[in-house]
Amino acid sequence: MSPNYHSFIKMLKLKNPHQPEFIQAVTEVAEDVIPYMENHSPALLKEKVLERIMEPERIVSFRVCWEDDQHTIQINRGFRVQMNSAIGPYKGGLRFSPTVNLSILKFLAFEQVFKNSLTGLPLGGGKGGSDFDPRGKSDREIMRFCQSFMTELCRHIGPNLDVPAGDIGVGEREIGYLFGQYKRIRNEFTGILTGKGPSWGGSLIRPEATGYGLLYFVEKMLYERDMTLKGKTITISGSGNVAQYAAIKAIHMGAKVISVSNSDGVLYDRDGFTIDKINFLAQLKTNGSRDFKEYTETYQSEFIPGEKPWKLKCDIALPCATQNELNEKDATLLIENGCICIAEGANMPCTLQAVRLVQKAGISYAPGKAANAGGVAVSGLEMSQNRIGQCWSEEKVDNKLKTIMHEIHDTCIHYGREESGKINYLKGANIGGFIKVAKAMTAQGIV
Repeated sequence: MSPNYHSFIKMLKLKNPHQPEFIQAVTEVAEDVIPYMENHSPALLKEKVLERIMEPERIVSFRVCWEDDQHTIQINRGFRVQMNSAIGPYKGGLRFSPTVNLSILKFLAFEQVFKNSLTGLPLGGGKGGSDFDPRGKSDREIMRFCQSFMTELCRHIGPNLDVPAGDIGVGEREIGYLFGQYKRIRNEFTGILTGKGPSWGGSLIRPEATGYGLLYFVEKMLYERDMTLKGKTITISGSGNVAQYAAIKAIHMGAKVISVSNSDGVLYDRDGFTIDKINFLAQLKTNGSRDFKEYTETYQSEFIPGEKPWKLKCDIALPCATQNELNEKDATLLIENGCICIAEGANMPCTLQAVRLVQKAGISYAPGKAANAGGVAVSGLEMSQNRIGQCWSEEKVDNKLKTIMHEIHDTCIHYGREESGKINYLKGANIGGFIKVAKAMTAQGIV
């Protein structure tokens, strides 16, 4: 790497101590973008565009006080990282989890800038949330927390400023409580949040969008290698919306899905999940169960406690759980077992070391900023429907989603095809996402 790269990384680490996830995300982008600027657009180096993108335009941190069912006052922290608005209003999810901290939110917001750019929609990048844990809380407790959270957040968002969505711990229920409080305070019904219920301004297939989009992207990756999904064995991590709908779409496309997982371990179905089996798992989760035991008692399967699915033999691996869940050891197991494709359904689920290893081994690898952009794509479509007062059909939204994912794939090919003919999807996504934002920033001056 060049002196420009090394001085940038040194500055990055000095300015962001104790923020490993954020440093990891920016480093991954810098490895591709800085050489590109040196060779193709040195003016962007002089303008310090990457340095400006990595610095949030605004970070809001606030106290969230609420009362639990035992009438005990609880205090949480709330955040909103408004990263970049060069191509549109800030757009990105809200995450409610005890793991939330500034490093994680900054990394997610930074990734969101590139992801949103790749969709081709006029969306900037942001992220937010709280260290509040919704697990084990009653509906009333969650409502009171969401109302307190939105009482402060509403000062900093707006349909032309910042439009949050859901993320881990924030589903349609939480979005409903947040939206209701915003409407109460502002006295207006506007598309301030995405992920709303279909009966009050939400888009059809929004819950399915990230999982569906992931498979549309993988479909194109295999097409480039003269392959299809039919007959391929797939391992999936996670058991939330992304994992469930990725599994459903994969099954519809003729693949065999053999695993889902949670923080306790892996559910391994040797015969492959069916739509009925996935629906059974979804119902267990709806009923508040995180235990796969009932599934193993109903269907012939195995629960492997304390393990991840990457030791299972597969053709395609889809990490759909959380950041840095797939490490170098896991990547080695996938390589040894003949895996041909890894596509990220979660945000940055592969460590830098794992990514380098799978790329060196020739495995097709798609980063989350490209492969899991389906969620924000349909969020953008929801914003469009809200502005024109329409609700599009499921078929229309799905077709638009598929088109967007295929266009993201083509962008990755355009910027990521190497002299050998191989496609470096990470490089293509990083440069393709960067270029649009960089052009907008230079056009708008030093602001």
